Amino acid sequence: MVRLLQHRAPDGARRVIVATDGGAWFVRGFSDVRTMAAAAIARGIGLAVLVEDAGYDEAVNLAAAAAAGELLAPIDHVDPAHVVVTGTGLTHLGSAEGRDKMHRAAASGEKLTDSMRMFLEGLEGGKPAPGAVGQQPEWFYKGDGAHLVGTGVALTTPAFAQDGGEEPELAGIYLIGPDGTPHRIGFCLANEFSDHVTERHNYLWLAHSKLRPAALGPELLVGDLPADVRGSSRIVRDGAALWEKPFLSGEANMSHSIANLEHHHFKYAGFRRPGDVHVHFFGTATLSFSDGVQTQPGDVFEIEAAPFTLPLRNPLVRAEPEAVTVRAL
Repeated sequence: MVRLLQHRAPDGARRVIVATDGGAWFVRGFSDVRTMAAAAIARGIGLAVLVEDAGYDEAVNLAAAAAAGELLAPIDHVDPAHVVVTGTGLTHLGSAEGRDKMHRAAASGEKLTDSMRMFLEGLEGGKPAPGAVGQQPEWFYKGDGAHLVGTGVALTTPAFAQDGGEEPELAGIYLIGPDGTPHRIGFCLANEFSDHVTERHNYLWLAHSKLRPAALGPELLVGDLPADVRGSSRIVRDGAALWEKPFLSGEANMSHSIANLEHHHFKYAGFRRPGDVHVHFFGTATLSFSDGVQTQPGDVFEIEAAPFTLPLRNPLVRAEPEAVTVRAL
């Protein structure tokens, strides 16, 4: 499997790394993944072919580069406003359980919560036959490129937040071509990071709970995603594992197909603006919050899963309060 990584040397110079089971090397002629993807679109070829045509330079020790803090998030843009960060929820088998715990109090008698209704509708119609349109999923907006961090960088929860909790999942990375066609560059490990206490208070506050930063693992998997992705998510506090649990992803463990989730995102013309980058989170069924864990500043989130070879690690910090006023002009 071909994986792409973005590298920044101590002097600030940037290059792209290609990694396979046989090793890792710098790719000639490219400093970032976005321009590489744009070149592939212009030539009408895949990224793996483009990398072969460009050729390799010296080998790279990925573990050493990661330890030195030289691996960036696998996608970015010179103008972060041209990165759209979104996601879908209730997409995985078992994902309704944790969400339903949060919202069950809002239901009475035998009435299903909105979360459970949405999950069951996805379970029934989230994997349509080729050429058919399936059930639309829950959808949310997270922010722009300024909200994204790479491995080793802190996830900062606002001072007004009531919680800062991990969401281990996979994200799809896309570039919109000159004719408005979305092109999937690949998939990466991700920590979608949300405020679950705010969401639990009232489901209509879901939008507020999602306006938080997110972390992307360093490796961008090119090509198809394996149907069965298995990994682990843990929280480390004071050097010891406070909580740890396996998580599953890939279509074998999902109630929606990737194609159906992509369709219901890119069906909106506003999300097909040429040159924009999209980072779309596909959801999870594993949350420490569902097990009663309360995170605190200094905790470290760790997420890992094959076929990705490097983990995603991010410490949690809390921002200082800010006074925000509006001035009339």
